[in-house]
Amino acid sequence: MDPIAIIKKYYPEDSKAYPILIDHCRLVADKAIALALRHPGLNIDIQFVEEAAMVHDIGMLKTNAPGIGCYGDLQYLCHGYLGSEMIASEGFPRHALVCERHTGTGLSLEDIQSLHISLPMRDMRPVSIEEQLICFADKFYSKSTPGVEKSIEKIRQTLGRYGVRHVRRFDQWCDMFL
Repeated sequence: MDPIAIIKKYYPEDSKAYPILIDHCRLVADKAIALALRHPGLNIDIQFVEEAAMVHDIGMLKTNAPGIGCYGDLQYLCHGYLGSEMIASEGFPRHALVCERHTGTGLSLEDIQSLHISLPMRDMRPVSIEEQLICFADKFYSKSTPGVEKSIEKIRQTLGRYGVRHVRRFDQWCDMFL
């Protein structure tokens, strides 16, 4: 898979969104790879992590997020499953799962129902070690503050707004990956 070629298929290089997406995904990929290399016993597929991390947010294009140059019709929270559809259509179903399952610490069917979120009614929590690692690494970077790594406490505060289960899952990942 050539993630940059796939991104360029959907994002003009001179668009506002292109460098935001590339820069964010590169930070997430680099962090995930660095963490994977620290834990060889987890047998993480490094090549897959790099490829999937580089396309994990590709679906943002179809959302309404003008601050990052996206002028679609759907709410930003939909970018995961939208990206999953895009990457699956490119022939990469395993990478597509990363797109779908990286939002927050993943969204359970119960989360989607209780929060009345306009998403497909299915479990969207990361399953494989690679999915979990990319989801974890993604929490450290925001597209609105490019290049600034968030503290663990800031991430915990943000996740806390969505319930203690999300904070607990993040804490488990801290124990696993840090």
